[in-house]
Amino acid sequence: MTGLATQNDCLPAANPCRVCRSGHVIPFQVIEGQDYWRCPTCAATFLDIAQLPDRPTERARYLLHENDPHDAGYRSFLSRLATPLLDKLPPGREGLDYGCGPGPALAHMLTEAGHTVRLYDPFFHPDASALRHTYDFITCTEVAEHFHQPAREFARLDALLRPGGWLAIMTCFATDDRRFADWHYRRDPTHVVFYRPQTFHYLAAQLGWDCEIPTQDVVLMRKADLSTTRIND
Repeated sequence: MTGLATQNDCLPAANPCRVCRSGHVIPFQVIEGQDYWRCPTCAATFLDIAQLPDRPTERARYLLHENDPHDAGYRSFLSRLATPLLDKLPPGREGLDYGCGPGPALAHMLTEAGHTVRLYDPFFHPDASALRHTYDFITCTEVAEHFHQPAREFARLDALLRPGGWLAIMTCFATDDRRFADWHYRRDPTHVVFYRPQTFHYLAAQLGWDCEIPTQDVVLMRKADLSTTRIND
């Protein structure tokens, strides 16, 4: 059953927005007992923190994903992010595939293009040493929608990214509130936060980054470079 929030329901939540840390979020929809909140500041939508899936549920779901690095169809899908990112990178950059999953296909593609890519995934590649380095680029492909604490994750990514570096994200944008309840992307129990293009523009402004959306569901954000030499000069 779906319940839309009314104007009278729009009261401050006890907790701030988990995406941008704004202190005011409003009830959005109740769907089959799940409570979703909306942030008027950054336009993100997210599941109530008390209803987030546990780690065994997440891991079991991720094991169902078929991410064969040699699958032509999957590589074509990933090229929607890889192609515009590669256009930004000089040769021989160092990158991190953050949340790479059990089959790091994107890392293979970027390695084939001449870059060095390290892997990190809390379930399948829990290499803590990868989080003690900084990188020229970081990819998050079909990852950001799984973040339980998005603001913390974006702060971590900011710390991992070198000045002038690129953060490349692929996630399905939530742009149609009328179809949200029946949206296949929402029905994945591990998808707990949903973004709009303006969400990423807002986050980039918070961080002092540039932001562009080269194609639907793909975001490229560039960290400010305080030095005189920029990464793609």
